[in-house]
Amino acid sequence: MPAASSSTSRRNFLRTTAATALAANLLPAAPVPMRLGVVTRVRKGEDPNVAVAHVKQLGFPTCQIGVTGMTRASAAPLKAALARHNIEATAIMELGPGRMVWNFAEGPSTIGLVPPATRRARIDALKLALDVAADAGIPALQTHLGFIPEFPGEPLYAEAVTAVREVAEHAKKSGLWVHCETGQESPVTLLRLILDVGAGNLGVNLDTANLILYGKGNPVDALDVIGKYVRGMHAKDGLFPTDPKYLGKEVAIGKGKVDFPAIFRRLKQLNYTGAVTIEREIDGARQTQDILESKSYLEKVIAQA
Repeated sequence: MPAASSSTSRRNFLRTTAATALAANLLPAAPVPMRLGVVTRVRKGEDPNVAVAHVKQLGFPTCQIGVTGMTRASAAPLKAALARHNIEATAIMELGPGRMVWNFAEGPSTIGLVPPATRRARIDALKLALDVAADAGIPALQTHLGFIPEFPGEPLYAEAVTAVREVAEHAKKSGLWVHCETGQESPVTLLRLILDVGAGNLGVNLDTANLILYGKGNPVDALDVIGKYVRGMHAKDGLFPTDPKYLGKEVAIGKGKVDFPAIFRRLKQLNYTGAVTIEREIDGARQTQDILESKSYLEKVIAQA
């Protein structure tokens, strides 16, 4: 009798355990929330604790971080600062050396990996940034590729594909991603580049304002084209250009043309669970005020999406 009772109890236990496991498998996984972050920079000669502590003071758990005058030795103090303040760096930002003019007149010949004169130096700088990211435990490089030619038969397009592939293949050695920031090219051109590079670790940093500032499209509609490649984003607002020589004006979130509620509804449909990194391209007290106001606004919008 005791043996039979023990056997019955064991069978009941196994049935209960199996049923619990089955139920757990049938239940939908809890959605991973989007984490808010902010763009920050470590200036040349500066202790990275200064920049990372500021991220913490602003109340953000994540950041994208740029390091001026980066060397391989930049990795250890950067990693230590992130660990000390419990901040997740989702990407390291790097553009490379040389003159860059952020307008329509000189931008195509000065920005990114498209201009031949600065291409080699910038490829090397991006590779160095990837090495620093790998050493610091940062999973991605975020950069502007430049004004990628819209016509795929143009020689500069093929050269850009080769350059980007070299950077992406270097990233792959350390298991890292390269995130191409939107703006200078149309979404379909960026999609074409990603497919032509074919590295498998080339993603998109969706800058919600840049598509507007460069007059290249609407960020909501762009998600129909490049949505599945979005692995990072800059929450930023802006106005369309009205002078054909100059970009549109960047403004505080909520004061431009970006439809943030629609953006986040679409991102949730795409199962985006990456960081939402606020970028406000001004300096001083006003920048901090706008960032904090944007943080409050985006928290509400994300919750309602």
